[in-house]
Parts: sequence; C-alpha cells; structure tokens
Amino acid sequence: MQDQDSSLLHAFVLDGRGGARSISRSELDCLQLSGQESLWLHWDRSHEQSRRWLRESSGLDEFSCDLLLEENTRPRLLPLPGNEMLIFLRGVNRNPGADPEDMVSVRIFADARRVISLRLRPLLATDVLIADLLAGRGPRTSSELLLELARQLTIRVDDLVNELSEQLDVEEVGLDEDERYRPNHALMLQVRRRAASLRRFLAPQRDLYAQLARNRQPWFVEDDGDYWNELNNRLTRYLEELELIRERANLVLEAESRRLNERMNRLMYRFSITAVLFLPLTFITGLLGINVGGIPGAESSVGFLVACGLISALALGLLVLFRRWRWL
Repeated sequence: MQDQDSSLLHAFVLDGRGGARSISRSELDCLQLSGQESLWLHWDRSHEQSRRWLRESSGLDEFSCDLLLEENTRPRLLPLPGNEMLIFLRGVNRNPGADPEDMVSVRIFADARRVISLRLRPLLATDVLIADLLAGRGPRTSSELLLELARQLTIRVDDLVNELSEQLDVEEVGLDEDERYRPNHALMLQVRRRAASLRRFLAPQRDLYAQLARNRQPWFVEDDGDYWNELNNRLTRYLEELELIRERANLVLEAESRRLNERMNRLMYRFSITAVLFLPLTFITGLLGINVGGIPGAESSVGFLVACGLISALALGLLVLFRRWRWL
C-alpha cells in the first residue's frame, strides 16, 4: 500500500497462511504482531522520510542503517547479532527504457518476524510478490518472503540470458547459411557487454545463495536450505551460459573480421594481378609513344594494327602463363 507518505511503497502484515493485509504508515507505530504474523515494509530509499524512519524508528543500529543507505553496493550477506541479517541483492532492470544489465539493487534487513527492504528504482519482482500475497498464495513467513524475492529476481535473469542467446543464434545461422552475410557488429558488442555486466553481479550473488544454503538461520523454514541451494545451482548455470555467450559473441566478431580480411586480400590480389598484367603492355605503349624516329612501322599504313595485334598477343600470352602458374 502506498500511503500519503510516498516513501513507504508497501506495508504488509503476513498472516502465516500465504495471505497478507495492507497497513498504512500511521499504523506502524502502534502495530502489534500476533501469532504467526510477520511484517514486510518496502521503502523508496531516495526519500528523506525513508532515511529518517530507518534511523529513528526502525530500531536498527547505526551500523546497519549506514550499510542499508550506502550509495554503491554489491550482492552480499552480513549476519548480525540476534539472528538478524542484511542481504543486498541485484535484479535485472526491466523498467521501460532501461538497459537490462543496469541492474537494480534491493537492500534488505530481515529477522524472524520482520523484513525491511529498500530500493531506488522499481522492481517487477515485488509486484509479483504482492499479487501472490493478495491472492492468498504468497510467502507465509519472513524467510519464505526472502526466498521468493530472490527467486523472482533469478527468473528475470533467465529471461535475459535466453534473449541474449537467441540474438546470437540469429547471427550464427546467418553466418553459416550465407558466406556474404555480415553480422550486426553493434549488436554483438552489446551482447558481449551485457554478458560481462551480468556476470559482475551474479557471481557474488550466487555465492550469497550458497552461503544461505549452508548457514541456515534458526527462523528459516525447514526446507529453505534446499531452495537456496537450487537458486545457487541456477545462477551457476546462468553464469556458465553467460560465459558461453561471451565466447560465442567473440567467435561471431572474429568470423566477421576474418571474412572482411579474406575479402580484402582477394581484392588486393586481383589488383596486383591486374597491375602485373598491364605492366609489360604499359612499357610497350610507352616505348612506342616516344617522339623519335626509327620506330618500326611508323611509315606503314598497317603499322598501328600490327602493334595492336602484338600487344593483344602479349596480353593473351600473359593470361595463359598466369593460369598455368595458378595465379588466376
């Protein structure tokens, strides 16, 4: 729910059965959780109200607040005293007009009954979570909320990896089927850059998932470790595919460069042969064109025709010789 205070994007009390009720900003101060309920607060960290609430009303220490409000972060997991933790995740940027590799950061504080998340740019993963909660099939606890948020972020990585792979497939098929096909050089550079950018953040995020699978918090659901391990395996596969995508993009660019070089070499070879073919003819015509007496056939009426015939015969002889030497 978005209240008059636009810094609080969503506030939900999870009922422990897959559903949730939305609460307003004014209800936070006197909120009392009962039974299996847990709280999820999702803030826009660009607002001063978010920073003020985090430092003054959240109950977090100064160290945790400083980390959550850092300008630049990378995926990391930081256990805190009292079975609490800070988790920094990255997700593919699917906002309109944005580059997918310009990944969106979400910073999270979590304990057994509370999840506080902060973001700067919109995350589609949270929209899916909210829809599931309102439909009564969402996460039941704070640990499941963390897991589902990480899963939604990973799904969008899968979509982008498939998109990059399909773009490469088109270029590779074009190269295989048509020798004169020229791949989209700018697209290949973009694919390679995106793959490198994704690897930069996904590699530490994979390690984060592996750490969560090994070091379970006491408030984790019993089988959460298996799901974190599955996310770790999925990210490992995506990283391998991204490395393969980079190699494939390099091969496409190398194939384009090789074909351009071969085409240029053939062109220069033809120019060279043409120059060698006409060099003797140029010498003869230059010799016959000097303005001195004594040139054979100068006084004959058929002298010009004889000279043309001799030059043509010489050219034909050179062509035959070049073909015999396999220069042509």
